[in-house]
Amino acid sequence: MRWIISIPLLLLLSGCADFGYYWHSARGHLAVMNKRIDIEDLLADPATSEELRQRLMLVQEIRRFSVARLALPENDSYRSFVELDRHYLIQNLFAAPEFSTALQRWCYPIIGCASYRGYYDEQRLLAYVDELEASRLEVHVGQVSAYSTLGWFDDPVLSSFINWPDHRLAGLLFHELTHQRIYLDDDTTFNESLASAVQFVGTELWLQAREQQEELEKLSRWSLYRAAVIELIEATRARLTIIYDSDRSDADKRKNKSAIFTQARASHQDIASLHGVTGGFNNWFAGDLNNAKIGSVATYNARMPAFVNMLRAHRLDFAAFYKYVDSVGTLDRAERESCLEAWDRRYNIKESLQKSY
Repeated sequence: MRWIISIPLLLLLSGCADFGYYWHSARGHLAVMNKRIDIEDLLADPATSEELRQRLMLVQEIRRFSVARLALPENDSYRSFVELDRHYLIQNLFAAPEFSTALQRWCYPIIGCASYRGYYDEQRLLAYVDELEASRLEVHVGQVSAYSTLGWFDDPVLSSFINWPDHRLAGLLFHELTHQRIYLDDDTTFNESLASAVQFVGTELWLQAREQQEELEKLSRWSLYRAAVIELIEATRARLTIIYDSDRSDADKRKNKSAIFTQARASHQDIASLHGVTGGFNNWFAGDLNNAKIGSVATYNARMPAFVNMLRAHRLDFAAFYKYVDSVGTLDRAERESCLEAWDRRYNIKESLQKSY
């Protein structure tokens, strides 16, 4: 949903076949934007609850840190608040063939293609899911609490995430603001991996600045767990690809695919037990697994270690880091992938997660 830029221009450029989808997205987005209330006004309003007041003041603290320490944009994003009528903002749809984890891509005016499609309207979403499944595609739908408009709009704080634990709230804002700082057209993996790296390192620095040692330890355990899960999902994807690329019959591929998913669930239980995690990806693995679901996580996280390693190499000088990342972004796709792969190998990501910044 990071393609919403200029509503009139978007509608002008969109083809007739997609007009209804773009119109629904424009209406949904503007409906959210029109509900914004300035945080300063809410803090000055005696009717604002004390609980919300404390959360909004925390957001202001996080925004100051994001500018001063992480060199993220100093603009009007996350200076306003919107109360939603549900616990998520939109739903993102991912799709993949029966025998491939390569995600289907959708192309949008101005900013290019992405491997997901966002929906405000559930009925429209479900109708499209039926259409994709009728074409023998596997589908995964994930609920999304926030998105970035890349600075084209002043993104608000939403009720869908305002009450998240402090470190998760900070991490989400750092993540979305990173998209406003650097965004490459038509490279979801680059964009999301970069934002995830800034989210991780930035959150750790923020907790250190607040001297929240207990929260730091929780974040460290969570980060090691998350890294292990992503590694598991990547390994699962690799195993599936070997089966799909083989000369086996379709029936044999389906049998092996089911066995791989069963093993992935069992491996995740071992990882969760090892790190003492009771939430995390438990529901994710407990639900149906398919190629679209596996591909969605791999796409969002594949290059995060490379960007964490870049940050370490730049001694956590975020301005210098962004300058370097900008230069990497100017490379053609093959050169860019080669560069990121080299950074993946440069340091051990688990070592990075265990180091104090």
